[in-house]
Amino acid sequence: MTDAANPLRDPRDKRLPRVAGPCVLVLFGVTGDLSRKKLLPAIYDLANRGLLPPGFSLVGFARRDWENEDFRQIAYESVKAHARTPFREDVWTHLSEGMHFVPGEFSDPGAFDALAMAVKELDESRGTGGNYAFYLSIPPKFFPQVVEQLQRSGLADDRKEGAWRRVVIEKPFGRDLKTALELNDTVHRVFPEESIFRIDHYLGKETVQNILAMRFANTMFEPIWNRSYVDHVQITMAEDIGIGGRAGYYDGIGAARDVIQNHLLQLLALTAMEEPTSFSAQSVRTEKAKILSSVRVPGDLTVSTARGQYAAGWQGGVSVKGYLEEEGIPADSRTETYAAVKLEIDNRRWAGVPFYLRTGKRLSRRVTEVAMVFQQAPHLPFSHTDTEELGQNALVMRVQPDEGITVRFGSKVPGTSMEIRDVNMDFAYGESFTEASPEAYERLLLDVLIGDPPLFPRQEEVELSWRILDPIEEYWASRGGLDQYTSGGYGPDSADELMARDGRAWRRL
Repeated sequence: MTDAANPLRDPRDKRLPRVAGPCVLVLFGVTGDLSRKKLLPAIYDLANRGLLPPGFSLVGFARRDWENEDFRQIAYESVKAHARTPFREDVWTHLSEGMHFVPGEFSDPGAFDALAMAVKELDESRGTGGNYAFYLSIPPKFFPQVVEQLQRSGLADDRKEGAWRRVVIEKPFGRDLKTALELNDTVHRVFPEESIFRIDHYLGKETVQNILAMRFANTMFEPIWNRSYVDHVQITMAEDIGIGGRAGYYDGIGAARDVIQNHLLQLLALTAMEEPTSFSAQSVRTEKAKILSSVRVPGDLTVSTARGQYAAGWQGGVSVKGYLEEEGIPADSRTETYAAVKLEIDNRRWAGVPFYLRTGKRLSRRVTEVAMVFQQAPHLPFSHTDTEELGQNALVMRVQPDEGITVRFGSKVPGTSMEIRDVNMDFAYGESFTEASPEAYERLLLDVLIGDPPLFPRQEEVELSWRILDPIEEYWASRGGLDQYTSGGYGPDSADELMARDGRAWRRL
């Protein structure tokens, strides 16, 4: 939806909140964890903030034999348990009036005909204008079936003049380049590219977006954001949990496909990209694609990659199982729960600067961050003993859980001697802003309903990411090692050795 299509918004005033226009959101997979813990609470939070239109309607589709009231009760419990904003009965009452449920199988044409009838009735009763968004919170293997049913039933393209149809796809976008291309062809047979929204929820996080704000709104950072000053970059997503009940999805996918191909490569692109001409979707995506196309995978993957599986151990004072002991995991599984890779970027800004990406489960703590580690000063007019505790300057952008920015630099220790030691200067979102950061899904759902695509990766980015990861996955499948690491620790020894070979070390988790 453009500003011109919203007469309530003056396009010159960027401070006014963006409000979605009349629409129906159809949620497939409404009984899953993502819907209950993230999507339904995010929809309520948007309504609570006044960002949904009065006639907004939500239709759930699943195999359960539910009536509308059953769906509303499940949604009520999810909102009460997981919503970010305070619960208000008046908001809930108004929102729940537009909640409907359609039972059915993805293979049942009759169920989709009933769905088409339900949303058309909502058009008439709630004034939703024939605008439909279809959120596929379902396993990727069902995407082709659902998309084809949407086309057959007329839901995808039988629309009034000026109305829109959009489809939202959750990662993973395939499991390699081949399947990503197949998935893209399937969806494109029904929906044009501008109507396809590929959700990477990390891109909806305030701190991820702040990478661009920090770089391009401040003159103090950009002049040193290059090979002349930066020694290397570390991008980390560490989790302190295991796979939980995700064995059916996770085994055979692994840490690299689950996190590096999407989250971490998107963080790399935002960190390394050139300044876009504007924050429009086209400008931002163009610069991200340039960077991803410049990424080079090292020739010797034996020394530039590492992977491992978590073994049994202690975490938070509790004994936890190893990956091979988790329910539903084969005893001979070769799926990694930790992955680390070294990448380089072949362009003028970053030539010779390695980017180290790592992700893992059952590590010592939960943290996601981008750390820009700078070169040592070319000359120190101090004695060695004065600076033996001095490390490298670093700028650390913390994505979660304690969102903020840390600057590490050397400072004199109080006293009579010239002793210099690392200190941190810290900025925390929670301490600097009175307004709490919205959840990523709030921002992304609103962007879908408005039709604002800058934070959604387009197909070109997906394909470029798979071109980076596929050679690594092929190497691992043929002859790559797989080390065990103790739960609650810092990952496999091979990851530390990867850094040590370059004379560097991972930031401590």
